[in-house]
Amino acid sequence: MIFTIQDLLHQNKNYSDVRGKISRDLRDGNIVQIKRGLYENDKNTPGHYLASYIYGPSYLSFDYALSKYGMIPEAVYKTYTSATFKKNKKKTYSNVFGDFLYRDVPEGVYMFGVKAVVENGYTYHIATPEKALCDKLYTMKPVKNLEELRNLIFNDLRIDEGLFRKLDFEFITEISGGYKSNNLNLLDKLVKGGKF
Repeated sequence: MIFTIQDLLHQNKNYSDVRGKISRDLRDGNIVQIKRGLYENDKNTPGHYLASYIYGPSYLSFDYALSKYGMIPEAVYKTYTSATFKKNKKKTYSNVFGDFLYRDVPEGVYMFGVKAVVENGYTYHIATPEKALCDKLYTMKPVKNLEELRNLIFNDLRIDEGLFRKLDFEFITEISGGYKSNNLNLLDKLVKGGKF
């Protein structure tokens, strides 16, 4: 369970040295610091439960989401990649739960293709497969044509072609223009043309 410093101060208000009690709990492993002012009482909590609490608003996307959906062959172990907006910089946090990486996507597409998942008493937000792919392509070096985009998707990223064909192409077409990115404009052409 996640606690703020205010939660811990309130819970331990009957102790004469409240901050001392919190320090002992940290030292003894009864609570673990996620970041300054934010704590978790179970050191085995999966990091994806914590990502949107560490820095937000944010949702899990990019490599983490693509891996979770089996779209890329690489397993992403204890690295949680998330999308934010209007932060104008990349942000990284590291703690016992893993490495948490945050980067911007355009504000106009931020809220589309994101679902809330409730699991074991935690709520986290994650991009749909389509949104995770769009977010990832947005962050990559621009390609010049459809052939280069195909190479980027299927050779460089190694996106599973079978799963790619099952994506919601209508959704991709709806949001691709909002990225104002050549890679996304080409992705729109690719899915409309149906030549993979």
